[in-house]
Amino acid sequence: MLNGLWLGFFVVAALSAAGRWLIGDDPGVFAAMVESLFAMAKLSVEVMVVLFGTLTLWLGFLRIAERAGLVERLAVLLGPLFRRLMPEVPPGHPALGLITLNFTANALGLDNAATPIGLKAMHALQSLNPSQTTASNAQILFLVLNASSLTLLPVSIFMYRVQQGAPDPTLVFLPILLATSASTLVGLLSVAFMQRLRLHDPVVLAWLGGTALLLGGFMALLAGLSASALAALSSLLGNLTLFGLILGFVLFGALRRVPVYEAFVEGAREGFEVAKNLLPYLVAMLCAIGVLRASGALELGLEGIRMLVEWAGWDSRFVDALPTALVKPFSGSAARAMLIETMQSQGVDSFPALVAATVQGSTETTFYVLAVYFGAVGIQRARHAVGCALLADLSGVLAAIAVCYWFFA
Repeated sequence: MLNGLWLGFFVVAALSAAGRWLIGDDPGVFAAMVESLFAMAKLSVEVMVVLFGTLTLWLGFLRIAERAGLVERLAVLLGPLFRRLMPEVPPGHPALGLITLNFTANALGLDNAATPIGLKAMHALQSLNPSQTTASNAQILFLVLNASSLTLLPVSIFMYRVQQGAPDPTLVFLPILLATSASTLVGLLSVAFMQRLRLHDPVVLAWLGGTALLLGGFMALLAGLSASALAALSSLLGNLTLFGLILGFVLFGALRRVPVYEAFVEGAREGFEVAKNLLPYLVAMLCAIGVLRASGALELGLEGIRMLVEWAGWDSRFVDALPTALVKPFSGSAARAMLIETMQSQGVDSFPALVAATVQGSTETTFYVLAVYFGAVGIQRARHAVGCALLADLSGVLAAIAVCYWFFA
């Protein structure tokens, strides 16, 4: 699947560039595409520099948690649920605890913590995979739920809105929460359909129902806070949770008589090795994405969507937010740039800017996640992971648009 997808990016880019040259008389498009190749190769190295530090740091702390037995305790706690969702993962396997930590970090908007934990979880799942190059069912479910981007505290979106002068930075908090919940639900249901998982099992229903009740209560509590109080709580809770995890790992490790410094160094050394193996996959995916963007294929698709929307007689204000939605599955930095450009050109509290912010907070860089998570363990055949992840992304975008019309139209 990834082979065909990667080839498809270049074929579509070539067709789009040929059209701009032969029909639009724009031979400069080929220079832009070549320039993009080198720019994306450079960006890959820059991303790797950040990943080296982040992976080294967090895998060091994770090794302390592993040796202290924290990961195993989480695995035991969630064993009944994951026995239904990931039947090939043995009860109490360390992968279950790592998956729990990864989902917690994602929900709190702690991206820098979530990625290294997720890579560690993917390695643990790969140890159970009978194939070295084909994704297992458990790996696919884990990746799709990551790609669905369930986020309870989208602190980064608040920060972008503050930077652009928004009087109420947290205005999009509840829309993001609703949209990201929709994308996660669709991601879970799509994988369950493909893998014939029994979601009607009483244990699964109890966990899903309990999570829905907690999420509803959390939303009700936060909905009653003022904008300034909500922003302050979001920032405090995110940073407090991040440092609390670190302190908890270290203190619990010390209480269990784990040599915390030696354990940290051991895990950090492993993080360095993991990061080193990611560079070829990042270069391959980011360069293909860069060529696709430089060819004008994405912009052409946007104009086609606008024409269809207007032909159908619908309101087309949301179309100005679609650049963020179109590039988000490919590149987080490109989507961030699109969001900021929309805020600057349309106004930070304009309808397109609010939709773009909601989309940014409720979708994930699907192909980046695919390249990093599967690339870290050498997976080449993704099976239904790409389709399910993209369906979750599409659901997040549609939910974001619908919720914004509900809240802001």
